[in-house]
Amino acid sequence: MHPTKTISLFLASLALVSLALAGCQSDLATVADAAFSEPPRPPIEQPPVAEPPTVPPAPAPEQAEPKPACGADVQAKLKAPGANAVSLDCSIRLSSADVVTHALVFEGAAASGSVLDCGGGTIDVSAGTSRKQKTAVVVRSSKAGSGAWSAPSNVTIRNCRINGFVRIYGLGENANGETMKASSLNANHTAFAQASAPKNVRLENVTFKAPDGIPIYIGPGVTGAALVDSRIDGKSTSVAVYLDAESANNTISNNVFGISTESRELIAIDGSANNRIANNTFDHPENGGIFVYRNCGEGGVIRHQKPEFNQITGNTFRYGSAFLTQPAVWLNSRNGNRNYCSDEPASPFGSAASNLDFARHNIVRDNKLVGGSESLIRNDDTTNDVGANVATGG
Repeated sequence: MHPTKTISLFLASLALVSLALAGCQSDLATVADAAFSEPPRPPIEQPPVAEPPTVPPAPAPEQAEPKPACGADVQAKLKAPGANAVSLDCSIRLSSADVVTHALVFEGAAASGSVLDCGGGTIDVSAGTSRKQKTAVVVRSSKAGSGAWSAPSNVTIRNCRINGFVRIYGLGENANGETMKASSLNANHTAFAQASAPKNVRLENVTFKAPDGIPIYIGPGVTGAALVDSRIDGKSTSVAVYLDAESANNTISNNVFGISTESRELIAIDGSANNRIANNTFDHPENGGIFVYRNCGEGGVIRHQKPEFNQITGNTFRYGSAFLTQPAVWLNSRNGNRNYCSDEPASPFGSAASNLDFARHNIVRDNKLVGGSESLIRNDDTTNDVGANVATGG
């Protein structure tokens, strides 16, 4: 073979080998890239833009005919010496000179429409040695055997001086009882608690003198209660007004809180929704004014309802000193910061699913902080409407 042709064939063979090697290297690189790169991700779906929530409308008040006047026998029981409780399912008017030392009990639907007008008179049970003995007025539901709960509605207490406590409740005095615990395992717990509790109880022009306890306790599921045009004095080892779990649509307005507390806030909104706290004056809010939260785990009871849609407006908080004071309004004041939050059973509902407070969609506006600063209103959720609150010092 001619030398020139041999060289040409050799060069051509080298070129083919180079092309083959280059192809192999390209395939290897592709395999390596695939091995060390992330697989393609599916496109991220953007959540739909949520419509701003609307405030749930309060149900129309149930109408109940005013009960006729109590008979002479009931009048005699009330005015007799002693401390035995007296049940009322009628209307009664006292005089300014009357001093009643008996607890008054309005129980079940039979008490609906009852009116207690003290006419400036006094109910004084402060000599009692226990919290129950110091409870002056009870408005509660009743239950006969396995039947439905019988709830009173439209009970009115007005023009009274009360040296003692008022309790309004259905399934239990507070949210920690066994009946509440059993109910809280069900999805319809809030609706059941509200259907079983008193409705539209009105406290008007009442002067309280609390003997070391909570003067007004609005229990689980109570709806439509009102505390208006009243004065709350005395001392409390806890709070002044408690709005307990699953309660809703209650009103606290045009009152003066002169009461002092041992260490807690004046009004606790605990898993209670759609309440109106307006135009009140708080003279001693140093331990806290209005705290909004949802308890978790206490007594093994699941709290279902979130403390949402509450309106806290036009109130005045008067501080003697702003040094080391607690907030005037604190939304989400707990968020699981209690050692009993794990005491409730596993459940997909409410506080069993999350220990957070979920104080959302509340309105806190046009409040005055006399002697305090704007930092005394605390909020960490953007869904709450907080604004136009005025601080004058501190």
